[in-house]
Amino acid sequence: MKYIKNKPYVVAILGPTASGKSSVALKISEYIPCEIISIDSALVYCDMDIGTNKPSIIEREITPHHLIDIIEPTKSYSVIQFCEDALFSIKNILKKKKLPLLVGGTMLYFKALRDGINKLPPANLKLRTKFNIDINKYGISFLYDKLKLLDPVTANRLNPQDKQRIQRALEVIEITGKPISFFLIKIMCYKNYLIAYY
Repeated sequence: MKYIKNKPYVVAILGPTASGKSSVALKISEYIPCEIISIDSALVYCDMDIGTNKPSIIEREITPHHLIDIIEPTKSYSVIQFCEDALFSIKNILKKKKLPLLVGGTMLYFKALRDGINKLPPANLKLRTKFNIDINKYGISFLYDKLKLLDPVTANRLNPQDKQRIQRALEVIEITGKPISFFLIKIMCYKNYLIAYY
């Protein structure tokens, strides 16, 4: 395993469904000891075989695959869960002195793993209803002006007509008493690993 500045490599092969990513990954596994981590939002679900180009059982036996068939279709699976599961898999693969090979096309998952995500409190239906009543009564500028007073940094970053983001920013303040920027928690993969992606 090669290291640069004490960071082990993690390689990612990215692209749309049926573009040959899995074939390339399996070919790489013939020459380099590696395990594949799926970054596909459909492959995490059991029985989602049609239209997903899911690797066969035989292919998964030849080269170990992670994050495939791990959850029932009736359950939800968030990008936060993906990042936690992917980082857990990366660490375990590296312990075996193998190359973690990220393969897939769900760019939301990849970008969250690479760049980090915001870990914010969940949405609050009562607050959303209240905000919608305010918008209908006073217009979105009413909420935007309120946001400018409570969190000018976020307000300056947002379009004054962006109802969804303005409501979310106010919602976080109402729930926690703190602005969104306070909750920026990086799960950045690049802090610990050198990611090469193709």
